[in-house]
Amino acid sequence: MSTRLIADEILTAALARMLAADLVPGRTVLLDGPVGAGKTHFARAFIRARQGEAAEDVPSPTFTLVQTYDDPMGTEIWHADLYRLTDPAELSELGLDEAMSEAICLIEWPDRLQPPPPSALRVALSPCLDPDMRQIALDFPGADRLAARAGFVAAAGWGEAQVVPLAGDASARRYFRLHRGDDRAVLMDDPGDSMGAFLAVTGWLSDRGFGAPAILAQDTVQGLALVQDLGDDLMARVLEDDPALAPVAYDRIVDLLADLHRHPVPDFIPALDGAALADQVGLFALYPQALGLEAPQIGPIIAQLHAKWAADLPPVTALRDFHAENLIWRGAAPLGLIDYQDAVTAHPAYDLVSALQDARRDVDPAIEAAAIARYLSATGHDRARFGAAYALLGAQRNLRIMGIFTRLAQRDGKPRYLDLMPRVWSHVQRNLAHPALGPLAAALAGIPAPDGTIRERIRAACRP
Repeated sequence: MSTRLIADEILTAALARMLAADLVPGRTVLLDGPVGAGKTHFARAFIRARQGEAAEDVPSPTFTLVQTYDDPMGTEIWHADLYRLTDPAELSELGLDEAMSEAICLIEWPDRLQPPPPSALRVALSPCLDPDMRQIALDFPGADRLAARAGFVAAAGWGEAQVVPLAGDASARRYFRLHRGDDRAVLMDDPGDSMGAFLAVTGWLSDRGFGAPAILAQDTVQGLALVQDLGDDLMARVLEDDPALAPVAYDRIVDLLADLHRHPVPDFIPALDGAALADQVGLFALYPQALGLEAPQIGPIIAQLHAKWAADLPPVTALRDFHAENLIWRGAAPLGLIDYQDAVTAHPAYDLVSALQDARRDVDPAIEAAAIARYLSATGHDRARFGAAYALLGAQRNLRIMGIFTRLAQRDGKPRYLDLMPRVWSHVQRNLAHPALGPLAAALAGIPAPDGTIRERIRAACRP
């Protein structure tokens, strides 16, 4: 089903820029519509968006039939106008047939193609009674979200901004960086239902002086927000470039958590208590089941151990996905925070485990030990009981991640996460070695480690 909208020149160009941020080589866009409908305007905005600061003039290819361009990523872009095409055999002479499999192709007057490429994206433009407006129909998967993003940024005054996709995470959320002159912002596109939670937690954190991004515009109904760009200095990237910074960086992380935990918890976030932890760890079953093994029933054990070792301390605010790829180093300024929409109330050790037992990078055991000691010094918690709770929450969290990585591979066709499994499993084993976790260790004794053979077995079953 087509997505239809009425657009002025700014919104038309914004649609083209959003589409330019999405496409990869081998995709073809069919630009349909009568003379003067805005096909070349759309193509020009698309090509200049791909080229960024190196943008060239983009003349209409009416007389040359084809113009080609290169973007900074090395992608070739073909802009074709087939109005003057007299014989379909000329397509081969132009090289357009071959280009459609290797380049990004924008084709005006696509009715001359017989037949058109079956996977092509179709953009149909037609004039309106108001000469400054046009009707646009988008016919391709994801067109509704693309139109929503373009309409949102245009309404927010960022319709003429350049759009660059940012690396996403394991969720369906998408992120784009917008450049408008010297100004930058990040567009968040969340087709799920967590935008309201993100905005609520953002306000709570900002009111207390933590480094959440400022909200520039929002549309909770459509799941869109424009937020302050906190920069590219992800903690993980900074530490990769300068490993000697790690002791200082993790001291900053501990101090942030100690400060965060001094504030009364907000009343709008859910509790991650023993029952919830037991329910969530059920995802681990996907890992042994992928190997044809019966999954042990570990949920009740998690709940029992939580009641014994972790229920004595009042819960604190936990940002949950709290690790080096969701923290932004800003020098002396507060650490930048992202991806906290799933915040919960939990035991104080939860976010500490998340940061120190990172699925994506190794943390020196000496730094982990120093961080725990620093946190205990700041809070005064009992070392022995806190250590048991830390091991329990580390085991629960990493077991759940094992299941999530299995699901991402088998259901979502994202096998790259399988390569992180050995590190996650090593976290599980270190936690299970704590004497307080004996019952859990016994229940998991028959589960094999994710060695290369096992990971390849799971990878072979991945959804294409």
